[in-house]
Amino acid sequence: MTFTARPARLSTTHADFEAQFAARLHWSAETDGAIEQRVADILADVRKRGDAAVLEYTARFDGLAAAGMADLELTQADFKAAFDGLPAAQREALQAATRRVRSYHEAQKKAGGESWSYRDEDGTLLGQKVTPLDRVGIYVPGGKAAYPSSLIMNAVPAHVAGVQEIIMVVPTPVRGSVATGGSGASTSARGERNDLVLAAAYVAGVTRAFTIGGAQAVAALAYGTATVPKVDKITGPGNAFVASAKKRVFGTVGIDMIAGPSEILVLADGSTPAEWVAMDLFSQAEHDELAQSILLCPDAAYIDAVQREIDRLLPTMPRAAIIAKSLNDRGALIHTRSMEEACAISNRIAPEHLEVSSSEPHRWEPLLKHAGAIFLGAYTSESLGDYCAGPNHVLPTSGTARFSSPLGVYDFQKRSSLIEVSRAGAQSLGLIAAELAYGEGLQAHARAAELRLDEVPAMRGSQ
Repeated sequence: MTFTARPARLSTTHADFEAQFAARLHWSAETDGAIEQRVADILADVRKRGDAAVLEYTARFDGLAAAGMADLELTQADFKAAFDGLPAAQREALQAATRRVRSYHEAQKKAGGESWSYRDEDGTLLGQKVTPLDRVGIYVPGGKAAYPSSLIMNAVPAHVAGVQEIIMVVPTPVRGSVATGGSGASTSARGERNDLVLAAAYVAGVTRAFTIGGAQAVAALAYGTATVPKVDKITGPGNAFVASAKKRVFGTVGIDMIAGPSEILVLADGSTPAEWVAMDLFSQAEHDELAQSILLCPDAAYIDAVQREIDRLLPTMPRAAIIAKSLNDRGALIHTRSMEEACAISNRIAPEHLEVSSSEPHRWEPLLKHAGAIFLGAYTSESLGDYCAGPNHVLPTSGTARFSSPLGVYDFQKRSSLIEVSRAGAQSLGLIAAELAYGEGLQAHARAAELRLDEVPAMRGSQ
């Protein structure tokens, strides 16, 4: 079957640009009511029945018929065997990517993830104590897709932060089960395990792992069962059931984010080979039909060249059907008046991935305020960031880069304020605090401060 991809052609000079632009960006984040109710039921059931409920849902959705939770736990020996069984090139690639991701996050921790303090002029100590979370849960997709790179991006910053226990959940559904899009009739005592994912768990230092997925896995991590430890935070991507479950357990545990479809925006000045840009647009479109790929460029002839490359390259893509639907439904090639205008539009979009495909990327980078990750220069393909450049590939989507950040070491830490007031400091601070406390009508607050003054005044009445 032949597929055709025709992203919308827009121009900022057209009178209807704003309407067309808004229509192309629109993505409904509304949730399916049936999914929401099903997830709520699963969470409540796992919270009540623990392991028994997890076993039941794993059999129902993944076709994995386990006699007990021990049959669903992966061991360090499983990780090591998977790693040893990989071709040498894959082992080396996993190790190299992990080293680079670790190095970046170590630098991140040093820059802003360590405790600090100072003493002011009266000897009072003020500061911040940074401590790692005790235990985190990492959700790694399985079944239709397997992402060892995602495991590395979640586990490594947790390790660098100092987290002692990293609990991985990864579904290993039986072929033909509900989770793989089948009827659910197929059952087996062993699901389909992805050796690259297990090997990544070995390289990244996962502590424990269970072959469970869906809302039931999120519930087990959030509430704890007799077998699955309760965690402090859950990170990692998943389907609509996983996203809904994470949203519902937030508050009981922390979560990283609720992610929407993947996005790429390319700012191009026409200096990069059009073939490269077309393939970069494909790199996000191939994720799923809802992914969004946008090109902003002031050179109309170059946009034409990119479209020609899309036409030429699409038939060579194994995931051509997905790419075509994504580009046809949500893609856009936008002709701008200038690169400055392109940067302004990019800030409005606040994309997950932003490529500055220019001969002068550092000229435009200062104009860019909102993006999950910024890739500078023609040689910096977004795919390098996905796997091995070093920065985290778990990024804010759907415009949330306006107020949120990539997953990082800071997501696996918490901060406590440190305050040690000296005797001299208590004299000045006590007067300030008491004055404000009396003003708020909180006499006990005021008196607690006044009792530490060298000369204790009489307590005032209500103000």
